[in-house]
Amino acid sequence: MPRMTAARAAVEILKREGVSNAFGVPGAAINPFYAALKASGGVNHTLARHVEGASHMAEGYTRAAAGNIGVCIGTSGPAGTDMITGLYSAIADSVPILCITGQAPTAVLHKEDFQAVDIASIAKPVTKAATTVLEAAQVPGVFQQAFHLMRTGRPGPVLIDLPIDVQLTEIEFDPELYEPIPVHKPAASRKQIERAVAMLNASERPLLVAGGGTINADASELLVEFAELTGVPVVPTLMGWGILPDDHELNAGMVGLQTSHRYGNANFLESDFVLGIGNRWANRHTGKLDVYTRGRTFVHVDIEPTQLGKIFAPDLGIASDAKAALELFVEVARELKAAGGLKDRSAWAASTQERRATLQRRTHFENVPLKPQRVYEEMNRAFGPETRYVTTIGLSQIAGAQMLHVYKPRHWINCGQAGPLGWTIPAALGVATADPEGTVVALSGDYDFQFMLEELAVGAQHRIPYVHVLVNNSYLGLIRQAQRNFDIDFQVNLEFENLNSPELGVYGVDHVKVVEGLGCKAIRVTEPDQLLPAFEEAKKLAAEFRVPVVVEAILERVTNIAMSGSDIASVNEFEDLATEASHAPTAIRPLTTT
Repeated sequence: MPRMTAARAAVEILKREGVSNAFGVPGAAINPFYAALKASGGVNHTLARHVEGASHMAEGYTRAAAGNIGVCIGTSGPAGTDMITGLYSAIADSVPILCITGQAPTAVLHKEDFQAVDIASIAKPVTKAATTVLEAAQVPGVFQQAFHLMRTGRPGPVLIDLPIDVQLTEIEFDPELYEPIPVHKPAASRKQIERAVAMLNASERPLLVAGGGTINADASELLVEFAELTGVPVVPTLMGWGILPDDHELNAGMVGLQTSHRYGNANFLESDFVLGIGNRWANRHTGKLDVYTRGRTFVHVDIEPTQLGKIFAPDLGIASDAKAALELFVEVARELKAAGGLKDRSAWAASTQERRATLQRRTHFENVPLKPQRVYEEMNRAFGPETRYVTTIGLSQIAGAQMLHVYKPRHWINCGQAGPLGWTIPAALGVATADPEGTVVALSGDYDFQFMLEELAVGAQHRIPYVHVLVNNSYLGLIRQAQRNFDIDFQVNLEFENLNSPELGVYGVDHVKVVEGLGCKAIRVTEPDQLLPAFEEAKKLAAEFRVPVVVEAILERVTNIAMSGSDIASVNEFEDLATEASHAPTAIRPLTTT
């Protein structure tokens, strides 16, 4: 049997589990693993500037393509604690990433050795498993189990902590004999699906709610096929956006308190039956449950059995992988259609599109400083249906979800539940690494952008091009808007007069100088007519120089974006609504008035 260090065995397993890219920061306690990574070859490594950034790069890489598992690597102590935020956002959104940390020698773990921390205990609540490996011979089995866990059931992250002496110990291991453990996923029965379809068929105004689990299962095409067979309109969740194109005749719009369409909420409130597939009834989607559930029958399909009934009790719950369930849904629907047993849903579907054509928000404004709505209007013009959008949290994300258009799964890559500021830049670098020839466009407010902007240097060093749209009002906009309920405007304004850039007025940080100092390109826009040319120029610069290109749009200081604090029936629109087609020129359906 061949002999090699446990670190080398771990690297060989990574390759045989399909890993081709890793993101990390070396250090003393993980250097044996890095030595094995170099000696083995076959795994490209991207050097992050911050270890949290490496974890978010791994997330973006995973989210960009079916089957990807991003790997992030760090040394002992603070490297692991820095990556906890990435693990949290990964488990919250069911994203498999593997976090590998170095550790002090096993003999001194209990002696307060330098940078020795019980990272496995710290990480347990935000991982599917977190293990400090104390015996070198266990390393292959622990890595094998990690990949099995990440892919089995509801996907999620795993942390493996490797003491330096464990990494260096030689073990017997033959990579040629290694095999991944087969993945297990629960599957619906034919009887369960027949009951669900019967319930759907008995309703008058049914909807499908398509969640991120459908994308995770690589089942978007099946969901669209089922919707088309039955004629049932689809509400994508924020994490499921792109499952069917925004311009599809069965797309009923997004529903929620914040990232929602006016017509989406209106369509949902008219429904009497909801089939949720791969969704978790997130509170920003549902709002108050009495409003959301009243007068409706619910069927819920989810891969995690304990998710069924967690938020509210469905009339029928089915524990199943979305793909396994949808294969049966399509099979049953085909048979019923052939037998003439499906209801005609054309009038109901047409009514959802009538609402889409009449309930629209205004995007076209000529204001200077810019209104954010105009930024998204021009993004719709500049970036086509192949664009992958990347964003995390804030008014920029909320407004973007209300006004941008997405046409394919994994083309809206959004940190949903955790929403950490700073996520966008490193995640976009991970996405662009996974899809180097694709069009990747990130969207940030100024505070999200400032949290981890040092990671732009990673894009410059490793030649990772993408376009980053930065909407700058020098405010914590979402928090300021939330503070209206407390009648305060406290510790949320970022303005100051920059002594080195007086032309900015009170907009403070000179992002153009900072971005250029990090080796990237930047364009500042202050007039609405400059937006489209700037986006076109940014695409050219990214292609030419192969680095991130930032387009900074200087916004008016205060804009309140449509949202509700309680339920989907009472969204406060704040701004003027579209009353003629010219008010929303990039809307999917031209505005019609009644």
